[in-house]
Parts: sequence; C-alpha cells; structure tokens
Amino acid sequence: SFIKYRAGPGHSPSSPRQSVRKNLDFEPNSTTALILEARPANLPAKPAEEAQKHRQQYEEMVAQAKKRELKEAQKRRKQLELRCKVEESIGNAAQTWNQEILPNWSTMCNSRRVRDLWWQGVPPSVRGKVWSLAVGNELNITHELYNICLARARDKWKSMPTEPVTEDAGSSLADREASLELIKLDISRTFPHLCIFQQGGPYYDVLHSILGAYTCYRPDVGYVQGMSFIAAVLILNLDTADAFIAFSNLLNKPCQMAFFRVDHSLMLTYFAAFEVFFDENLPKLFAHFKENKLTPDIYLIDWIFTLYSKSLPLDLACRVWDVFCRDGDEFLFRVALGILRLYEDVLTRMDFIHNAQFLTRLPDHIPPDQLFSHIHAVHMTSKNRKWAQVLQALQKEQEWISPVLKR
Repeated sequence: SFIKYRAGPGHSPSSPRQSVRKNLDFEPNSTTALILEARPANLPAKPAEEAQKHRQQYEEMVAQAKKRELKEAQKRRKQLELRCKVEESIGNAAQTWNQEILPNWSTMCNSRRVRDLWWQGVPPSVRGKVWSLAVGNELNITHELYNICLARARDKWKSMPTEPVTEDAGSSLADREASLELIKLDISRTFPHLCIFQQGGPYYDVLHSILGAYTCYRPDVGYVQGMSFIAAVLILNLDTADAFIAFSNLLNKPCQMAFFRVDHSLMLTYFAAFEVFFDENLPKLFAHFKENKLTPDIYLIDWIFTLYSKSLPLDLACRVWDVFCRDGDEFLFRVALGILRLYEDVLTRMDFIHNAQFLTRLPDHIPPDQLFSHIHAVHMTSKNRKWAQVLQALQKEQEWISPVLKR
C-alpha cells in the first residue's frame, strides 16, 4: 500500500520523512544523548526502569569519554615535557660544545668527558664542525681545489650528449669520469621522502656539484652507487665546499676505498674480520646464519656503502656518524653487530629469505637509545686481539694465500 498526498490550497506535497519530522518535538544533540530523550507524543512513554537504565548507560559513556580525554591529555603533557627536556638537554650540550670543547679541540677531544658526550649524540647545531674536525683533512683539499674540480665537471657535462645514459652503458666506459652522467640517475633516488635532493629541490644542484667534482678529483674511483647518500648527509650538516672536503677524506679511508674501488680480496678480509667478532658476540645467531648460508655481504655491503644513511632513519644514522667520525671503520662493524644483537630473537626464528629481507630493509622505527645500548654491549676483542689486529692478521694471511693460488 502507499499514501497519497493531495495538494490543497496553500500546501505543497511533502515526503513521508518530512511529515514525520514535523511530528517530532525534540532534536537530539548527539547519538549518545538519544537514549536520554523522551519518546515522541504518539508513542507510549518509557517505563521508569528503562529510563533509569538509559540514564545509567549514558552516564557510563560520559565517564568513559572523560577518562579517555584525561588519559590523552596526560599523554600529551608527558610528550610535551619530554620534548622540552630533550630540547633543553640539546641546548645545554650545544653550549658545552661551542664554549668549552670546540675552542680547545686538540686538548679536549680525547677526554673521557667529551667521549661520553659524543656517545650521547652531537647536537645538530655543531654536528658539522665536529665531523669536520674529527674526520680531518689529510688530503689537504682547499676550497679552491673544489672549485677547480667543479669547473672541470661542468665542462664535461656541457660536452656530453643530451640523450640519457643507462647504467650499463656508463659503467662499461673506460674513462671513469664518464660516470658523471650516472650521477643524475642516482640523485633522484637519494632520500626521496625529503624531496630536497630531487630535480627542482633546493639541494639538487649542490649534491650534483659535489659528486661531479669528486669524479674529477678521483677519476680512478669515479662515481659509485651509494656515494650520493654520504654526500647528502654531509650537505645537510656542512657548507658545500666543506662538505666536499669531508666527503673526499671520508672516502679515502681504507675501508671506504676498498668498497668503492670494489677490491674484492680486501672486502672479503673485512667480512672475515666481522665474522670473527660476530661469532664472539652472538654465537647462537652466527651458527643460525651459517646453517642458512646467510653471508655478511648480503646485508653489510649496503650498510657500509652508505654508512647506514640509507638503512637507518636519518636522525639515527647521523648519531651513528657522530661516533663513526670519532672511532673510524671499526665502529661501522660494531653498529652491524649492535643491529644483529637488537633483533637477535627475531632473526633466529627466520629462514634465509626472511632474514635477508629483514636485514636489507630494516624497520622504519628503531629506538635510538635501545640500539646504542646494544652497540655498547658489543665486545670488539677476540682472544685478546682488537679489531685492527684481527684485520691485519687476516690481511697478511690473504696476501700469503693469493700468490700461492695463482701458481
């Protein structure tokens, strides 16, 4: 059946919904308040017991909502207090670095107090200065030399063909300076979530310039994938020319040079040294990796190539860099052991595929203090030998074996 609506004089047709709405003598403020409202006049009134029950339910809802609001407010207050405390701590630390440590660098840099402060993380406002001083400039690179190398790179870019170069084509060219063109391919992949190094971004030209200048400064090395991440981290903390100086000196360290020049025998020596300390610190996980044939090169290459800047959250990577600039190559392998120690329980339950996937794509959120406490717990001694001694012994062994194998 259906209802017919007849339009009388001065009336317009109305929908059933509108008609019902006119009969309602209340407008609920919210869906939760609806249970408190009296029924419309054309319906029987609520029994007193039901009305009391509904009021009780409503009061419980209100009490729960207030409790949630109070809990959220307390959480926000705690977060704000923590943030203020962290900012105050960073401000105090920056003042200590600026007023006490940096002016007296040579006498204070190795003191116990400074080393403890260093471990806690260098304040961002002084990070660039501390990195520059810690890395040093053994190569004696000047701002003028940077400008010369950059001018040479720009001349080469002008003379290059306009067609895009593929990675395979570029890597097969004899002249390593031809890797200048490969830089463009890689810059867009550098911290894409920041959107500052991509074309049109504020640091695109700076990153392009430093990498181009380096390929002309070291044509024997050229540009290698992974370099863009290292240069980008330096750009975020230093002026352009100083970033180039730090970049060139960092890449000149033995470990970095071995990896970027793809010196296979030396890379294998570093992996072998790492495994000595892996077995020493985490025997259960080491045995699990051995059983699953998970070798260090599967995860370590990417970590070392980018100095963790691609693998770890940027803030955490910078804190790793703080101590790496102080302690050198050894710390990179200590961090690797710290990561493995942090996730040991998870990794021992995984097979080869899942282990490899996990280590090549670490979690987005890694608690910095938790990771650093695990790094701190790593022992870099094996049978009373330190990292440098183990590495040296393995290098000598490798040097002795190589000529024998060639015979």
